[in-house]
Amino acid sequence: MRHVRISFVVVAFLALSARAEEPRLSADQRLARDIYKELIEINTTHSTGSTTKAAAAMAKRLAAAGFPAKDLHLLGPTPSKQGLVARLRGGHDHAPLLLLAHLDVVEAKREDWSMDPFTLIEQDGYFYGRGTLDDKAMAAIYVANLVRMKHEGLKPNRNIILALTADEEGGPDNGVAWLLAHHRDLVDAALVINEGGGGRIRNGKYLSNGVQAGEKTYTNFLLEVRNKGGHSSLPTKDNAIYRLAAALDRLAQYEFPIELNEITRIYFARSAALEDGQIAADMTAVLQDPPDPAAAARLAQTPTFNALLRTTCVPTRLDGGHADNALPQSARANINCRIMPGHGTDEIRATLVQVLADEQISVTETEPATAAPASPLDAALLQPVERITEEMWPGTPAIPTMSTGASDSRYFRNAGIPAYGVSGIFVDMDDIRAHGKDERLGVKQFFEGQEFLYRLVLALTT
Repeated sequence: MRHVRISFVVVAFLALSARAEEPRLSADQRLARDIYKELIEINTTHSTGSTTKAAAAMAKRLAAAGFPAKDLHLLGPTPSKQGLVARLRGGHDHAPLLLLAHLDVVEAKREDWSMDPFTLIEQDGYFYGRGTLDDKAMAAIYVANLVRMKHEGLKPNRNIILALTADEEGGPDNGVAWLLAHHRDLVDAALVINEGGGGRIRNGKYLSNGVQAGEKTYTNFLLEVRNKGGHSSLPTKDNAIYRLAAALDRLAQYEFPIELNEITRIYFARSAALEDGQIAADMTAVLQDPPDPAAAARLAQTPTFNALLRTTCVPTRLDGGHADNALPQSARANINCRIMPGHGTDEIRATLVQVLADEQISVTETEPATAAPASPLDAALLQPVERITEEMWPGTPAIPTMSTGASDSRYFRNAGIPAYGVSGIFVDMDDIRAHGKDERLGVKQFFEGQEFLYRLVLALTT
């Protein structure tokens, strides 16, 4: 019995010691974590989820903090794709600042994950769950920070608008496009802060804080081969799957030309100072006119750098045949392209036709692409970003970037409203899990992002 009591005391002591060693969270941090958990645990996938439920939960949070009903708008294109537009009233010295985040997430199957993707799990210094990085961290931070500002009695010199939207990750009902088309008055602003930037970590070292000012154009092409087919016991070389496979191999060997623009030139020039050895030399050499081809080839071995240097087109889905004992009558592949600014989809389609080199393969763009100009590299935004970055992570530069993915910033840019991807949320550049298995975000980095965005919004509104 005595041993049992001793064991109990030891266990209790260890538990208390572990709890004492846990970093103490402020009330604002606890609120952000609670909101984060609530959002992660609401399924907002396109197939079975609803952004409406998440938007309503955030509206309830803001209402409880004292936001009047007239400043909370739950609306959207369909009953399950509603979002939230909220407004913290301020002065009229400047046009509004808009904080943008999307509530929808990509699909996640429990059997593909090491854990339930729709339960926020804190483990080994990370928050795990679908949307932890893309993009419910920013949504939770925005809501928590607006509650904090309301409680603090902040009197901004302009209105601060929060827009939490649907279908950024795909689907027919993009919330930002819908708002601009039907309720522009609710989201009209001088400046938009969105995802798409963020910080880079490598081997535990904070390298740079990115400010996304432009992005590639996203589109998909369907490749299709049709054939008369026949009995599989009488095969011929003219096989739809053979043709498509051979063409895809030619595409795999092809590389679009290297090209740089204002944003990527600044990115590589400033990033060279953060690197050493061959990478630093290659970043400098690729800025030559024309770019040094050997340097570009070495940089392109890193997927992130390759995507910043050229247009990319890659197969993402395959489908072919109709029966196990029949020659295929058709074979299809989806080709996802991320196109450098300044190039249209007709030009890229023509390149694909040339590279595939098979007139029996049709190439069809399957969805309209939305290209957008870059936002200007405005000192009014860059200077506070640089200052706060230096305050929080001394020696870490803020660097303009071009996003290799797609974001909802393009809709605002096309509407004449400058939009920037900046979050202060740092991730390991060699282990980015957005859209993938066991998506995660560092606990420390989540709370750092909360503080960074709080300071940035203050700087832009006071």
